[in-house]
Amino acid sequence: MASIQNKVIVITGASEGIGAALAIKLAPGNKLVLAARRLEKLQEVGQQVEAAGGQVHCVACDVMEQAQCENLVEESVKAFGGIDMMVNNAGVSMHAWFEDITDLGTFERLFRVNVMSMVWITHKALPHIKKSKGLIVGVSSLAGKTGVPARTTYCTSKFAMSGFMEALRIELMGTGVDVCAIFPGVVDTEIRRNGLNPNGERAGVSGLREKGAMSVEQCVNEIVDAMAERKREWVMTAKGRLGLKLKPFVPAVIDKMAKDALDDEHGGKKSA
Repeated sequence: MASIQNKVIVITGASEGIGAALAIKLAPGNKLVLAARRLEKLQEVGQQVEAAGGQVHCVACDVMEQAQCENLVEESVKAFGGIDMMVNNAGVSMHAWFEDITDLGTFERLFRVNVMSMVWITHKALPHIKKSKGLIVGVSSLAGKTGVPARTTYCTSKFAMSGFMEALRIELMGTGVDVCAIFPGVVDTEIRRNGLNPNGERAGVSGLREKGAMSVEQCVNEIVDAMAERKREWVMTAKGRLGLKLKPFVPAVIDKMAKDALDDEHGGKKSA
């Protein structure tokens, strides 16, 4: 596995799941700024980062709020003098067929967490990242590459995130700053169960077939490799990469695969 050393790395959504595991993996020899809403949980992860050989600074941050996103950048620079790598990992999912959504304000909620947080943080951090010729990372999803039914809101936000990273990458050509887009598939975390239902409440169920889900450890290993190699993007799983290659030629087949990913109980809808 490739190594990352002597870097100041900021990670959002770092209190659990991929973000927490990534922080611990990157700990040896690095300075980590961890951000999430729940400071107590962050501090628990921070203790593990320190035990693994890293320095850590925890910042309570609700990424739905622009001022808190900007404060995160200020706190990071104050703590460690700059930023080398900015990992935009915070995210929220939603399991709902579009016609069943009772509050379209959930679109705005997902956009604020999944898209606008990255926009706000990146805009504030960019001068520091340009100074260090650093790396901007966005943890997106295969749902940011291909549509998934009952994930309409989530897909919309992740496609927007992907477009932002692609355009920004081109704007930053020649500056020494790289943009790395990460596209995991189904990973064994709580993001789907913690996601929203049609009423904007915690879903409590995944709605996807979980058998064969990638482990968090494997996901994090692949993210670290992509960061170390400063890849422009990394699509996880051979099936995911194959599907995206085939999509332009057999789109109907890929659509059916996406629908078949829904579980029988919570996938819900049959074709009319």
